[in-house]
Amino acid sequence: MSDQIKFIVDNLNKEPFRKNYNLITFDSLEPMQLLQVLNDVLSEIDPKQVVDIREEMPEQTAKRMLSLLGILKYKPPGNATDMSIFRQGLVIGSKPVIYPVLHWLLQRTNELKKRAYLARFLIKLDVPSEFLQDETVADTNKQYEELIEAFKTLHKECEQLKTSGFSAAEIRRDISAMEEEKDQLIKRVERLKKRVETVQNHQRMLKIARQLRVEKEREEFLAQQKQEQKNQLFHAVQRLQRVQNQLKSMRHAAADAKPESLMKRLEEEIKFNSYMVTEKFPKELESKKKELHFLQKVVSEPAMGHSDLLELESKINEMNTQINQLIEKKMMRNEPIEGKLSLYRQQASIISRKKEAKAEELQEAKEKSASLEREVSVKTNQTREFGGAEVLKGDEFKRYVSKLRSKSTVFKKKHQIIAEFKAEFGLLQRTEELLKQRHENIQHQLQAIEEKKGISGYSYTQEELERVSALKSEIDEMKGQTLDDMSEMVKKLNSLVSEKKSALAPVIKELRQLRQKCQELTQECDEKKSQYDSCAAGLESNRSKLEQEVRGLREECLQEESRYHYTNCMIKNLEVQLRRATDEMKAYVSSDQQEKRKAIREQYTKNIAEQENLGKNHFLEVELLSHHVSSLVTYYQVTLQKASMCSHQHV
Repeated sequence: MSDQIKFIVDNLNKEPFRKNYNLITFDSLEPMQLLQVLNDVLSEIDPKQVVDIREEMPEQTAKRMLSLLGILKYKPPGNATDMSIFRQGLVIGSKPVIYPVLHWLLQRTNELKKRAYLARFLIKLDVPSEFLQDETVADTNKQYEELIEAFKTLHKECEQLKTSGFSAAEIRRDISAMEEEKDQLIKRVERLKKRVETVQNHQRMLKIARQLRVEKEREEFLAQQKQEQKNQLFHAVQRLQRVQNQLKSMRHAAADAKPESLMKRLEEEIKFNSYMVTEKFPKELESKKKELHFLQKVVSEPAMGHSDLLELESKINEMNTQINQLIEKKMMRNEPIEGKLSLYRQQASIISRKKEAKAEELQEAKEKSASLEREVSVKTNQTREFGGAEVLKGDEFKRYVSKLRSKSTVFKKKHQIIAEFKAEFGLLQRTEELLKQRHENIQHQLQAIEEKKGISGYSYTQEELERVSALKSEIDEMKGQTLDDMSEMVKKLNSLVSEKKSALAPVIKELRQLRQKCQELTQECDEKKSQYDSCAAGLESNRSKLEQEVRGLREECLQEESRYHYTNCMIKNLEVQLRRATDEMKAYVSSDQQEKRKAIREQYTKNIAEQENLGKNHFLEVELLSHHVSSLVTYYQVTLQKASMCSHQHV
């Protein structure tokens, strides 16, 4: 209890309460002040609970606190009788009742704030069934339930966003950066517009560029669709390959096996599957159901503290000791029939365990084989993607070997031809080198002759002129081709623009008509909207007035109820007092001595006489004690005088 009070005081001294209590001052609080502290804690969890308890009736306070504690799922300890004690303690401000409530509330304040916030929107109003027969009430109730479901989804999304890691500061920074980028882009667009306005036919060129952008977007969309279809085709091919592989394996198994072996295998599979369905899976399902029931029970219960865990541990230890005692008693009996049965039971349990272990091993082996088959199919698909072939088996492998042999003979012939070509290439390379040497010698001779004649460099300049003329002719051809391409492109664009104009002419006419209709409909919509707004405002004002009247009547009804209950309690108290007074008068007036003795007056007079006798006896005892004390004092004084006289004589 002291740890509980210390925890409460520490939390009340922190934010947002700031009570500045210590253990003594908190423990010395009056019931009214303790209830006000509890109300302050509840108002921190739910702001609607901000009330001064002195201005509220005790029954209203208890009712309000009990309703909020019920919403917060607080479970008082004990049974139904303890619940009535809990209500009475909450009304009178009893410490054994309020301390656990404060401890529970201060332990999980944030969680309870969230629960109280959600309760404001998720607790449904109880509408009587006779009111739901009205269509308007039923529609509004349906809309109310739909809004509750929408609130649930939005709250879940909000919690996910809170836990996703995106902070408000980062989002604000991103928004500010995006706004800056937007301003920069707007400025760039304005500069580009100013530049483009000086160009001739800029509107036409902008239209063409816009059409080009639309076509590019369409091209990207089509490319994306093509990629998706390719992926779908790839997955379909993979599924087909898996099915073909399964078919091949089944054919191989059917070709190699006999009917007896097939029947035996099928019988084994049927036995295994029947065992799994009838024995193993029901046990697992039952265990899972028990586990689920236990988890649901744990979830439905309130959060457990350290004291609850200690209690559970003590209960577990007690149960373990009881189990051990029962086992010892059973072992002390040592009945022979039970011993034989226990042996058979042990053997049966061992066999069932072995059976379950083998079934699990078989299941694991099947799962492992399935995973290996999946890996094999993945590897085959990867080999196909990289240009490889499938792993061959049986007759296919033999055919592949025969093809490989024929290809090896062809390879040898081709290799021989390549060797002949290499030899011929070596001869041609040698002749090329010889011809180059001869060409260099002739060039040297030609240069020497040109120097003798006085026209050195003539052959070099002639070669350069021929090379430049060839380059010029190639460039001219390229220019002509580019000009032709540009003219063809302009013609195509003009034809496309004219076709689009002719195609869009009827659409533009329809668009004009639709614009006129749209203007007329918008005018009608505005008129209807103004009528609706005025009607809605009138209905809203009437509804608010009716709500205020209903609220006032409810408050009056609650006040009258509280007064009624208070007067009933006072009447009952007065009746009890009146009954006691009448009984006292009857006992006092009656001639029977026993009834007179039962009267309270007689009992009080008897008690007074006894107390007076006790006082007289006590007074006599005190007088005797005082006489003895005075005699002792005189005795000690005489002895002291004698002692002092003796000391003087010795001196």
